[in-house]
Amino acid sequence: MSPTDNANAPRIIDTLSVTTPSDREIEIVRDFNAPRALVWDAYTKPELLRRWLGCMPGWSWDVCEVDLRVGGKYRWSWNGPDNQQLGITGIYREVEPVERIVNSERFEQAWYPGEAVNTLMLEEQGGRTTVTTRLRFETKEARDGALQSGMTRGMARGWELLDELLASKVTA
Repeated sequence: MSPTDNANAPRIIDTLSVTTPSDREIEIVRDFNAPRALVWDAYTKPELLRRWLGCMPGWSWDVCEVDLRVGGKYRWSWNGPDNQQLGITGIYREVEPVERIVNSERFEQAWYPGEAVNTLMLEEQGGRTTVTTRLRFETKEARDGALQSGMTRGMARGWELLDELLASKVTA
């Protein structure tokens, strides 16, 4: 299915629900069998982020900086095969502890034009947490490029590692 076919119809990738609520947005929903506070920690503490985010075969973390406050910056960077590098930077626009983060996102290698605004929402019910991630791109073309890039497969793999981390109930 192309990104323009029935744009609002959900696509299920393993345990992800991927939708395109508008021509510039992607929304991804995933449930975790863990309390919200633990999921929050995994998203906001560098020592936990390094254990699941962007853990791609042949790649290693280089930088994982998080200044989690409105106006604070983050930078994540990985080194890959053949001296490849991948870096992401942004600024936190909203931080509501254990509930919501809104941040800008710009890839240092600019594989899509401009920047995106990401909204992370965490909702807990019965000890399970639903993570909703909404990405808003500057253009429809940037959104479609992200969808076609395999981004959701990479996110699915990261979330499998996050499942393992949460199951261990390890805290930083």
